[in-house]
Amino acid sequence: MGPRNRAPKIDESYQPKLWLVLGGLILIVAYVLYFVAANDDEVSVKFLFFDATTSLIWVILFSLLLGLVAGILLSQLYRRRRSARRATPSEIRPGDS
Repeated sequence: MGPRNRAPKIDESYQPKLWLVLGGLILIVAYVLYFVAANDDEVSVKFLFFDATTSLIWVILFSLLLGLVAGILLSQLYRRRRSARRATPSEIRPGDS
């Protein structure tokens, strides 16, 4: 049992990183709850063929989700086109563009 086997003693009673993360999560949850409560007004949304009345928070969240999905799909399309351009002629199969 030489000096190599000795692990440094760590004071595990105080963990500042844990408390910072926990405090940050509490602040984020409080902000989200406030955001939902502040945007509970009823709004009318006009689609192409119909109208809908819903809470403003649902319109905001739906728009966020739609934007995320569109961004992911566009990035995948960009990645496919970029990798197709890099392919050498011997790697291109019939039917690929």
